Amino acid sequence: MAIAMTLREYLEQENVHYQVLAHSYTRCSAQTAQAAHIPGDQLAKSVLLEDEEGYLMAVIPSTHRVEIGKLHKQLNRNLGLATEQELDMLFDDCEIGAVPPVGQAYGIEVIVDDTMCLNPDVYFEAGDHTDLIHISGKDFGTLMANAQRGHFSKHT
Repeated sequence: MAIAMTLREYLEQENVHYQVLAHSYTRCSAQTAQAAHIPGDQLAKSVLLEDEEGYLMAVIPSTHRVEIGKLHKQLNRNLGLATEQELDMLFDDCEIGAVPPVGQAYGIEVIVDDTMCLNPDVYFEAGDHTDLIHISGKDFGTLMANAQRGHFSKHT
């Protein structure tokens, strides 16, 4: 599949230079970082949350987990995990579990953990389980310019 069409169009619209990095099939972000020979802290992972206000994509390093309680306090929202059916509906050009952390491309509000913005290089799912997008940390900052920021994840 390579790169999801929605993601490709968004990166081109934003004039972001990117590389597609192929790797062997993986089922989780830890395996992906290992298969692609990249640091797990530089692999951005998306976690889709929802509440009565709508969807929110939390973007964190793959080596971290979302601390929902911190998000509740920071945003004054009672968020829970979205279902696989919702993921499939919202990201119809992506495989389940390979959603790019660029919710803006899909019209979804984004919050990015501060730790993700410190990286010189950032990698993320291209929409399938065998390809990653590689961009500079500067370009990642550009993509996340309108996203909320905060510290709401913990290293696992």
